[in-house]
Amino acid sequence: MSDAQAAALRLGQLLTRTEAKGVADRLVDGDTLTAALKAVTPGQRADIRRLLVAVASGPGAAIQHIALLRAVEGARTVPTTLSPWWTMPGHLARSGPLTTSVPYLVDNARHTVTCSTFNFQRSSGLWTALQNAAQRAGVAVRVYLDARAADDPGPFQPPTTTEVATHLKPAEVWRTRTFDGMYVRNHAKFLAIDHHLLLVTSANFSWSAENNNVEFGVLIDNPNLTETVEREMHEAEGTLYERVPDQ
Repeated sequence: MSDAQAAALRLGQLLTRTEAKGVADRLVDGDTLTAALKAVTPGQRADIRRLLVAVASGPGAAIQHIALLRAVEGARTVPTTLSPWWTMPGHLARSGPLTTSVPYLVDNARHTVTCSTFNFQRSSGLWTALQNAAQRAGVAVRVYLDARAADDPGPFQPPTTTEVATHLKPAEVWRTRTFDGMYVRNHAKFLAIDHHLLLVTSANFSWSAENNNVEFGVLIDNPNLTETVEREMHEAEGTLYERVPDQ
């Protein structure tokens, strides 16, 4: 395999469909490679540039880049399926699964579980499901929490970020930190399973959100979108989030 072929193969592994399409569209519009790469998450731009240059450089390189990016876009195009997920008192929802079914997604994860929440309670069905997943061989669990909601909650007394990290060991638990002198609130609530299932929901990780409130979410089966969301969160680590040590 030539260096150019190896670079093209690696590009296909790194780029999501959305990123490949974004870079190609900008190149077609006449943007420079530097401007076109703004369609890629910042932490990936240097690697993507290096790989594109390895595939082709000099006059006419943009045409070859566009052709390769369109191939990646096409190869990573997959159908998207959407399912509504509800919480309603009395289980009155009639369309789609209930939020109480969320632990089932975690129980069936084979490779990765990434979740983000504002509020984490021991009463949540995910409290046990995530711990079991973290202790299964071959499953990597990553959790993002709001630091103030967990560590300075007032009378509600949820588990602290350190308690969550200890409970989920060896999972990685990340909590919000200050940025530009301002407190960062983590209000993103989602669950990503095996890089292809993405549940976006209004529900926190608590018994009331899973059983008693009116909550709504959408389960999306799309690896490109799921990988993009996971990558965005990963890029924010160290800037908006800090790793929580377990005890």
